[in-house]
Amino acid sequence: MYTGRIVFSQVMDHMPIQTFRSCVQRYHGNRQVKQFTCLDQFLCMAFAQLTYRSSLRGIEVCLRSQQSKLYHMGIRGKVSRSTLADANEKRDWRIYADFAQSLIHTARQLYQHDEFGVDLQQTVYALDATTIDLCLSVFPWAKFRKTKGAVKLHTLLDLRGNIPTFIRISDGKLHDVNVLDEIIPESGSFYIMDRGYVDYSRLYFLAQCGAFFVIRAKSDLKFRRVYSRPVDKSSGLRCDQTIVLTGRDSKTDYPIHLRRVKFYDSKNDKLLVFLTNDFTLPALTISELYRSRWQVELFFKWIKQHLRIKTFFGTTENAVKTQIWISIAVYVLMAIIKKQLNLEASLYTILQILSVTVFEKTSIFQLLGEGELLKQLDSNSNQLNLFDF
Repeated sequence: MYTGRIVFSQVMDHMPIQTFRSCVQRYHGNRQVKQFTCLDQFLCMAFAQLTYRSSLRGIEVCLRSQQSKLYHMGIRGKVSRSTLADANEKRDWRIYADFAQSLIHTARQLYQHDEFGVDLQQTVYALDATTIDLCLSVFPWAKFRKTKGAVKLHTLLDLRGNIPTFIRISDGKLHDVNVLDEIIPESGSFYIMDRGYVDYSRLYFLAQCGAFFVIRAKSDLKFRRVYSRPVDKSSGLRCDQTIVLTGRDSKTDYPIHLRRVKFYDSKNDKLLVFLTNDFTLPALTISELYRSRWQVELFFKWIKQHLRIKTFFGTTENAVKTQIWISIAVYVLMAIIKKQLNLEASLYTILQILSVTVFEKTSIFQLLGEGELLKQLDSNSNQLNLFDF
């Protein structure tokens, strides 16, 4: 019989504690703190994510009912909803943002050789944003519409492992395309975007940096065909052209050649037109790259279903950003554990098991390593599952 540490402690063993302390020290997170430290705050919030708590009172009641186990969870301060609310409001959210970025760096190294459905050696990113609705009277800083508040989660997703590499939390009024100014392009990488990101001066900057993009064209595209390549229309392709832009502003903003690929999606009865600055990949691969952009949509649906980012424990901007960044850190930490322990279960199944076993003294590998049983559970699940390849 296993008589070691509780499951929650085993999960947090995968957390790089020295990196976390460096993040806390960088922003003086524990200055004038006597009892409830930033680590206590993170562990309480991580517990809320893993066990699907939806309120500060729920966190307090659950943890206080297991008072004798708090020390073994790593929580040293007294848990109360007022203390946790105060910490979320005042502790700098950048502590948890930097820590999440550190975990992301680790996760990307673990998943860098994974496949994502397209036979391509280069790194492929999908860029998109999702809106999280808020009540404007409760969150007055989250401007969106006249009578509605919201925050936007702008995400650049590495499709190898579905790891978010860039995250920007803004109010709902920020247009998606402005986030391109904050992304540092990687030479040789592909950036897959929807037509909401069409801005030819920004796309030209990506091209000048040696990066490639695949983006859906707008219906009012003005261009002149320079050259056409033969295509196999039975594959869904309709044309593969080299073009120059002829619009009044676009021809100045993007003065070099573009590639235009038209593809008919028979499944959805849609005619799609893509623009790219890559002239070497087969046209069908270009359309497959754009199809892989759907992974970022699945990512947004998944985190909204399984992480606590729709109901917030505080109303200030700092509290909201703190909760979102800690939820991202927990998501990535689960991805790291899945890879390091070589688990076959989906992330959904892992989280469901952990949610009811965090206080048990059972080996985490014993809980999550029953391959055939967990495969059967996954096959019977109708939930969105990430990390299934």
